[in-house]
Amino acid sequence: MKDIDVYTRANRDAWDVSAPLHGQGPEWEALLQGFATPGYSVLDETLTATLVALAPQGKRAVQIGCNNGRELLSLAALGAIPALGIDQSSAFLQQAARLAKAGDTSCEFICSDIYALEKTYTDQYQLALITIGVLNWMPDLQRFFAVVARLMLPGAVLVIYETHPILEVFDPLAADPFKPQTSYFCKQPQVETAAITYDGSDGGEGAPAYWFIHTLGEIVTACAQAGLIIERLTEHAHCNREVEYQQYQQQSAQLPLCYTLVARKPLG
Repeated sequence: MKDIDVYTRANRDAWDVSAPLHGQGPEWEALLQGFATPGYSVLDETLTATLVALAPQGKRAVQIGCNNGRELLSLAALGAIPALGIDQSSAFLQQAARLAKAGDTSCEFICSDIYALEKTYTDQYQLALITIGVLNWMPDLQRFFAVVARLMLPGAVLVIYETHPILEVFDPLAADPFKPQTSYFCKQPQVETAAITYDGSDGGEGAPAYWFIHTLGEIVTACAQAGLIIERLTEHAHCNREVEYQQYQQQSAQLPLCYTLVARKPLG
């Protein structure tokens, strides 16, 4: 495996190149208008229900891999305090600052490779959030979750709402999208060269980026090895990633398409 810094620098450049595609157009304008309205949230029903059950009111929240901050800022609608967003793309964090300003929300955003995050932020947050499209950019899960756990106060809760790793086996654009194309246990990073979009559109050529396939077992194990106690792992039949993956929904023999993991940092 290449040095972790090589992967993270390449992925940072890929996201910075793609950022302009997301900071313009009707969807971006809708976000700006939405966050100017009290109580606005982009969180779907599944994630909202998970968070509400954890009584987020008044809890200081951090999101790791916050992108343009839309999910972190949405936590305010549930009574949580969006306190810190971490991302390595400065271009997306500029968008996050604009959304926070639109909602008159005081939230700190820092640009950092998660592996190089300063220990200044240790033991400060009662709620940690990781959502779709974060874990697969991470070349080292154990080091990643060690940093996540360090951010959390004793007793704090971590919520992960991610795509299910089994989807990495399939190519939704293949002639037969239901035929496995890649091993679930593949250890080689997948090289992506297209600009990153969410809506299935062609964003053109982007900077090379590296995508890592982590099994569900590896994710749970790395979380536990960081000292976090797994409270719940729920697999879901709905899709929470790019639109081309929606074809895997509502099948007679249904695959798990995403999952929610809830873990807690011990008090002592």
